[in-house]
Order: sequence, then structure tokens, then C-alpha cells
Amino acid sequence: MIATFAAILDWAGLVVFAVTGALVASRKQMDIVGFALLATVTGIGGGTLRDLVLGLAPVFWVRQPAYLLVCVGVAAAVFFTAHLPQSRYRILLWLDAVGMAVFAVTGAEIALAARAGPVIAVAMGVATATFGGIIRDVLGGEVPVILSREIYATAALCGASLYVVCDALGTAPPVAAVLGFAVAFLLRAAAMARGWSLPRYRPRRGRTPEEVETLRRRSGATLP
Repeated sequence: MIATFAAILDWAGLVVFAVTGALVASRKQMDIVGFALLATVTGIGGGTLRDLVLGLAPVFWVRQPAYLLVCVGVAAAVFFTAHLPQSRYRILLWLDAVGMAVFAVTGAEIALAARAGPVIAVAMGVATATFGGIIRDVLGGEVPVILSREIYATAALCGASLYVVCDALGTAPPVAAVLGFAVAFLLRAAAMARGWSLPRYRPRRGRTPEEVETLRRRSGATLP
């Protein structure tokens, strides 16, 4: 039952992320090969990084080539239907939020199953949730969503962290997964709707030579 639920989440995240990759390809007016490429790297990119870091060889899509076939199938479907939505970018952002939240949870879950510690599990949740999108945006010539002003990686961090905490407390995995997903998705959704962002670095004016001289005199320092 637990394994089945985790597998459903994993496949759902794969499909959603593959759709976002194909939508980026549609925005760039690529051919069917470009659709397949972006859909595939987006769908499997984060999980590939996770498996390589955790030493899970061969990586998941080598063990189950069906992951690749699904990504290609999704790409083909989007290739013929991408013209239907009125705002593909808006759909892209919302689907990306769903995929991010799902993979934040499944990435952490797989890391824990591989006997990784809680800190590594959270890190793998964030990596799984964000790396595929980074590759998608770089290949598609877009500014990576993770670098946007709105909260993104932080949402993945919160979702993965909550899942790991719930697991440590003995919460049933399906419940922990739903809670982790809900926190990650709702935080990202609120950030998009309200423009939330973390505080940003603001450069400060450097001191003038006169101010430096004044500070040295006050501290009793001598000039060289």
C-alpha cells in the first residue's frame, strides 16, 4: 500500500514535470525532438541527480525505461495540444509548482529509504524538486524559475523538511507525503499569487576616505 502510494506520487510528478518541459518547448516553437528532449530532461533530471548522489546505480530510469517512454509520450501529446491553452506560461508555472511539491516529497522519501540521514534526505528532496526545472529552463533559454524573486526552492525545502520530520515522528507515510506536498505547494502558490519573496541583498554605499579617517581617529589607529 505504502509503496503503491509512493509510486503513484513519483509517476504523477514525472508526468507533470514532463508537461512543463514540453510547454517550454512550445513557447520556443521547437520541433518534436525538442519537445521530447525538454520533457525528458525535466521529468528525470532531478531524480537522476538524486540517484547519482545517493549511489543508487543504475539510476531509476535505467532500471525502468518506462519513465523515458512516458516522457516522450507526454511530449507528443503536448506537441499537438499546446496551442489550446490561452496562457501557456501561467499553466507552466502552476504545473511546475505541483511537480516541485511532489518531487520534494518523493525525493526525501527515496533518500530515507536509501538510509540517508535526515539532512541529506531534505537536500535530496530539494534537488529532486528543482534540478529538472533548472535544466529545462537553461535549455529552453528561460530564466530558471529557481532564480525568480518568488519563493521556490524554499517551498521545496519546507515540504521536504516536513516530510522528514513526520517520518521521524512515526507518521504514516501517505499522511506525511500529503502534508509535505501541501506545505510546499501552498507556499509556492501563495508566493505566486501575492508576490512573496525572501529578503534580498541590497548593496551599501562604501565609506568615503574622510569617513575612514574619522573612524581611525576615533579608534586611536595611526595612519600608515
